[in-house]
Amino acid sequence: MDGGMKRYQGTAALGDGGQGESQPPMFELADGATLQNVIIGAPAADGVHCRGKCTLRNVWWEDVGEDAATQKGSSASQVMTIDGGGARSAADKVFQHNGPGTMIIRNFQAENIGKLYRSCGNCDTQYERHVVLQNVSVTVPAKTLIGINPNYGDTAELSGITILGDPGQKVVICETYRGVTDGEAAKLTSGPNTNCLYDPATVAYR
Repeated sequence: MDGGMKRYQGTAALGDGGQGESQPPMFELADGATLQNVIIGAPAADGVHCRGKCTLRNVWWEDVGEDAATQKGSSASQVMTIDGGGARSAADKVFQHNGPGTMIIRNFQAENIGKLYRSCGNCDTQYERHVVLQNVSVTVPAKTLIGINPNYGDTAELSGITILGDPGQKVVICETYRGVTDGEAAKLTSGPNTNCLYDPATVAYR
């Protein structure tokens, strides 16, 4: 679907765009689908759900709802690609990774967010997940770029990262958790390691 840069907004039937769990998505993408040139306004419910391999190209979230987009599906080989676009005002996460496979986020910008990406910390069924960030800029306020679960084999590869408005370098680039299937995931480490793959010297602060 090519939205022609039109704005799409949710309705009360979809939810209020807050952090209430289980809000339905505004767009649900089948395996192999592409959504491009779309502006998602408020309320945004649970944004976009991807049921397998999918591409989001030049999609913009004016006010992120529960999440901007979620990767679901069941194949370890599936890839969700976010290319271009941006998001702002995410009280919690921008991108949520619930299914297996890989999420690629490139040429993307975000501002006023909690986390940019989170591999699900407490899904009933857990998987090995991978995320690749390329040419991404984040403007504070922001807490964390990446959260992954090494105990399930998760990895994150980051390059071309720019943080704007953070002279104290307080934004956490990559943090790890012990993921679970019940309860809450425990935070383990922050910074580069064998699962968080990046060079801190290459992160630009402006």
